[in-house]
Amino acid sequence: MKVCRRVTFNSAHRLYRKDWSNEQNNTVFGKCNNPNFHGHNYVLEIWIEGNIDSETGYVIDLKIVKDLAKIEIENRFDHRNLNLDCPEFSNLIPTAENIAVVCWNLLRAKLENKYTLVVRLWETENNLVEYAGN
Repeated sequence: MKVCRRVTFNSAHRLYRKDWSNEQNNTVFGKCNNPNFHGHNYVLEIWIEGNIDSETGYVIDLKIVKDLAKIEIENRFDHRNLNLDCPEFSNLIPTAENIAVVCWNLLRAKLENKYTLVVRLWETENNLVEYAGN
């Protein structure tokens, strides 16, 4: 059985490599390399798979997932500049792919091993990435 909790956060970022020239960054990242940053209204789906508990009828109480997401994701990234405010991205380009990996790692560290975790991060209504730890 799989269950899902959806959370949102609004963050700014800039896609660039410090060791590249402006020209190379512009060629690779285009307008996402804007030195004044740009933002997204991210939607993170947290999918948890496990067995249904015979006593509770739950795979996991989604209030637990809600609280975990609030602490580990929303409080950390909402209304932040990922490049400047979040140490997780001090040496990591905050692409949707890397944001998903960071979110997965933060959540995985707090969940019991009996659960399988998959995160899906919507950067825009048309752009989505999924990460399952591999």
